[in-house]
Amino acid sequence: MGCNIWKLDQTLLEKTLVFHLKSSVTMLASEEIMKFKSYQNQANLFVREYLLADSLIPYTSIIGGVFACKLVYDLTQIFSAVHFKSYSSLTRLQRVEWKNRSMSTIHAIFITTMSLYLVFCSNLFSDNQSDERVIIQSSSLSTFALGVSVGYFIADLGMIFWYFPSLGGYEYVIHHVLSLVSVAFSMLSGQGQLYTYMVLISETTTPGINLRWYLDATGMKRSKAYLINGVVIFIAWLVARILLFVYMFYHVYLHFDQIQKIHIFGKILVIVVPLVLSIMNLVWFSKIIKGLMKTLAKRQ
Repeated sequence: MGCNIWKLDQTLLEKTLVFHLKSSVTMLASEEIMKFKSYQNQANLFVREYLLADSLIPYTSIIGGVFACKLVYDLTQIFSAVHFKSYSSLTRLQRVEWKNRSMSTIHAIFITTMSLYLVFCSNLFSDNQSDERVIIQSSSLSTFALGVSVGYFIADLGMIFWYFPSLGGYEYVIHHVLSLVSVAFSMLSGQGQLYTYMVLISETTTPGINLRWYLDATGMKRSKAYLINGVVIFIAWLVARILLFVYMFYHVYLHFDQIQKIHIFGKILVIVVPLVLSIMNLVWFSKIIKGLMKTLAKRQ
């Protein structure tokens, strides 16, 4: 009888200990969850109130753009050294250009996607969706994307100067300086963002141009892929850097009364800069045509 009572007490004690242990674990888990949620809320508040505050978006996005370029540059070296046998046989400057072009490709994909969305898919720059003039319409998203692009142009321009003229001559410097000043002004002032994004759609051609260089650097200049890429570059350049600029100038003509009301510096960037870039695009387009015809002639 006494033995049974002792066993019963022992069982109750074990159950009590297990219950208290589970309760303690549950309480600790709840406390950890509460702490995690508290940290998460603080992080969200920090991002929303500071990093993504309207007044700070231009600066945080520029810094983010520069660091993103650095990240892509470093990851390209690691990835290429493992997956591309020809990478190790390149010269030091060729490896620098290899990584630089991967950086410009990622930026081109990002800014082209944002530009196409904001110009053609969203209602941000629609004449019917806002009481504001088209020339001064902007948003936090459009400003952020421009800031990332400014960060890229700063990083790329710095590399062009550092390795000059290996990564590009004076025409690249002129192109990047004009682009940097125009995008930065549009980002900070909120003026002319529509036309800035129309011009940035021309970055559609950048991945193809970079792929052409990669194929050449890896000894695939005579491959079918090189020829197909040349045709794609021709079509993309015609659409994004010739025809789209014609459409942009027509849009400027239709809204010229609005453009006359913005800052004089904004007028120059909306009219003169795209005009200079379009002339450069025509010169480069003539070289693309000559190169494509030369390649086709060799094939025949």
